[in-house]
Amino acid sequence: MRLDLTNGLRMISLVLTTIGYWKIFEKCGVKKFWAVVPLAREYHISLCADREEDGRKYMYISFIAFVFGTVMASVHLQDPFIVVVALIVAISFSIANIVYMVRIYTGLVKNFGRSRKWVALMVIFEPVVILYWGLSQKFMPIKKVESDDISGQAKTLGTDVANISDGLTVNINERSVIDLFRKKVLLKDIHMNIPQGHMVLLLGGSGAGKTTYLNAVTGYEKADAKITLGDNDIYKDYDKMMYDIGFVPQQDLMRGNDTVALTLSDAATLRLPTNISFAERNERIAKVLEQFGLSSVKDSLVEKLSGGQRKRLSIAMEFISDPSLFILDEPDSGLDGVVARALFEKLRAIADEGKIVVVITHTPDRVIDLFDDVIVLAKDAGRTGRLAYYGPVNEAYEFFGKSSMEEILLTINQKEEGGEGRADEFVEKYADYMRERVG
Repeated sequence: MRLDLTNGLRMISLVLTTIGYWKIFEKCGVKKFWAVVPLAREYHISLCADREEDGRKYMYISFIAFVFGTVMASVHLQDPFIVVVALIVAISFSIANIVYMVRIYTGLVKNFGRSRKWVALMVIFEPVVILYWGLSQKFMPIKKVESDDISGQAKTLGTDVANISDGLTVNINERSVIDLFRKKVLLKDIHMNIPQGHMVLLLGGSGAGKTTYLNAVTGYEKADAKITLGDNDIYKDYDKMMYDIGFVPQQDLMRGNDTVALTLSDAATLRLPTNISFAERNERIAKVLEQFGLSSVKDSLVEKLSGGQRKRLSIAMEFISDPSLFILDEPDSGLDGVVARALFEKLRAIADEGKIVVVITHTPDRVIDLFDDVIVLAKDAGRTGRLAYYGPVNEAYEFFGKSSMEEILLTINQKEEGGEGRADEFVEKYADYMRERVG
């Protein structure tokens, strides 16, 4: 009789809490069906509370605790020590769950503009309080959860650009990931042609998708896209094309106790075709050493190089395979203006050889005269990386009505990032511009 009463109370508690979550999710802009899914609903209430990270941890801990409890229930424990340890572990999980639930509910009452006294009431009388908050129109959130619906985002071009045989063609429809229960669109609707011999600046604020864009273009992380370099499809012919693309990360991976010559020799072994002769291989190494001004220090240890020399060696390692597409992520990081200028002049010379050079730098205005074009990525209203402009540098100033790359960046950055928050305006303006050209 007592067991039936207990089970009945648990069922009533579950129903009340589910109805409360359902109504709160409706107010916050979360899909309501998550209210009936255990663990998922606690994660989604954390979205309403703007405490997503706490919701993740609560969900993981709850799942591990459930597995642990299931295993312990199926095992007959006789050793007192193991029983005590299991009890301590179970109590630890319970305490951790309470801590994270308190943090989530603290964020919830803040988002609903209510006193913190409600947190204690939620923890102690959760079903009744959650139901009351869900049903009462007096309790409304200040901020809603960002919707997965992209219908309200800036308009798209929605049309591929034609492939060019003498350059890079990028047609990215979408790059998305599934993050727990939500689909996140990282990039959308990016179309362009970059001719051979062009040096291109990749500009965008934090989270605008610069790295995601580069990973998609190089095939490192494939998107819903078609990327061609000349007549070759990078995705379909990746094994053949990977050595025709050079990527220099911000941080180098060189061993400090190797010589410059040995470092470049190892790179040549990895990146040059296996059927190349020993003489041809050495000739290529000597040429790259000379090209990057490293011949005089070829016998020096990497750890003894200056910052500029070390960066040039890092670039030379990728350039050893003579790639058609050369991408660099902040190659001037940590370098002073004079050294950085000299480095970018070498990159300009590489582009003048007929290569495509794409560069990310946080100080573009000091070397902008060396670039042909600029790609401007911006986060739209849905926090998705979008193309706000691609074209000649001098036309970019007119397009944005600004006189520097830094001013352009501030224009498209979100207001909470200190910008003007005009990303959607220029995404749509560029889409209209491209639609006229493509159409």
